[in-house]
Amino acid sequence: MTRAVLFDVDGTLVDSVDAHARAWAAAFAEAGFPIPIERIRPLIGMGGDRILPALIPGASEDTEPGKTIAARRAEIFRERELPGVRPTRGARELLLAVRARSARVVVASSAKKDELDALLARGDFGPLVDVASTSDDAESSKPAPDIVKAALRKACVEAADAVMVGDTRYDIEAAHRARVPCVALLCGGADPATLAEAEAIYRDPAELTDSLNAPPFAWASASSIAV
Repeated sequence: MTRAVLFDVDGTLVDSVDAHARAWAAAFAEAGFPIPIERIRPLIGMGGDRILPALIPGASEDTEPGKTIAARRAEIFRERELPGVRPTRGARELLLAVRARSARVVVASSAKKDELDALLARGDFGPLVDVASTSDDAESSKPAPDIVKAALRKACVEAADAVMVGDTRYDIEAAHRARVPCVALLCGGADPATLAEAEAIYRDPAELTDSLNAPPFAWASASSIAV
């Protein structure tokens, strides 16, 4: 039975992928690395520890110039981009529908805790989240399975009793490496072809809410719950 649903946040619960890409592009440009946003956007969903070396070979969050770029990216996102971030269509209703089925709402995000809290606040999702795992809880960010495994431990559920919901191939890979089935959403703007390994694909949280009684979900009494 599905006892917990693990949610990515960026591109899944909040429409923030473009905002993150713009913040990275601005931080790179300030540091003397004019990287087109088109190269950055497909990488959003991984942790910053992976984005940096993917765009600047050898760069790291622990050494310069990566350390300054990462810090500046966080500042730019918080000051310029975060105020304009909005929830994706039906996100709050989806979390409520999961809770109505007596399942735990669990966040599994590559964001750092302070940024995650700010993102969740954009949809007032905090009160609906039972537990959350972030990059602070893992040695490696997505697509490594560490964050997903940390979320399972915090939620006190086995992989067989959970489903992941995300919007990128990094979510799918991380979930599958943790032996958790994954539902993909298109609202993050990923190329649908990159989501083909997901167990199911929906347009956004609203469409998923209408299909919560379909696999890979398996509720104890799904037939008695109106969606």
